[in-house]
Amino acid sequence: MGQYVHTARKINLKEVYVWEFPVRMYHWINMLAIVVLCITGYLIGNPIGAPNIAEASFSFLFGTIRFIHFVAAFVFFFNFVIRLYWGFVGNKYAKWYNFIPFKKEQWKNILCILKVDILQVVHKKINDIGHNSLASLTYFFTFLAFVFQSLTGFGLYAAMSDSWFPKLFSWIVPLLGGDLPTRNLHHILMWVFILFAIIHVYLVFYHDYIERRGVTSSMIGGWKFIEEKVWKEEMEKE
Repeated sequence: MGQYVHTARKINLKEVYVWEFPVRMYHWINMLAIVVLCITGYLIGNPIGAPNIAEASFSFLFGTIRFIHFVAAFVFFFNFVIRLYWGFVGNKYAKWYNFIPFKKEQWKNILCILKVDILQVVHKKINDIGHNSLASLTYFFTFLAFVFQSLTGFGLYAAMSDSWFPKLFSWIVPLLGGDLPTRNLHHILMWVFILFAIIHVYLVFYHDYIERRGVTSSMIGGWKFIEEKVWKEEMEKE
């Protein structure tokens, strides 16, 4: 009969405050807003069980769903604006330049991570304290998707709103060729967010298992547990 042996990790670890409170709040508010937007948006585009002629009470239900969608859209948009601002005033892990691979070493890091995450031909820790280069680049394209989703969403909303803010986006629908192509792009981006969320959750737990630095819990408390060697190498780069 085999014997179970528990081996403690004998490595000196250093607590590093990586994710500041505004970054963590942005992450969780953004997650909740996207969940609400995807559910209500799907129901708006595909009203389940809605008859051709509905009672007033049933119609009011979908009026409420649309209202929730619009409220979540405003939360999503202004939360994103705050995150963009924090990309200029936050700590080095939140800075905007982390999301664009300007340096050669960042591209090398992307290639390495592709071997670990996608091809899975290498099983190793990624020695990045903040986001790794591939994650950062992915978030950059995700931010662009956020911008287009906001533009198309408020552009569609402008035609039915008396508020001044949505009217600022009234030029979007004519630019994209009308309501139909704008709605189609808005709908496609919704599925992009859903796909991203699935991959994001998988990779977070995957890296948490491989690296064991508290990746998952760091987005709650802000702290990661980094090997002193990795920390010293990071300090030498500054």
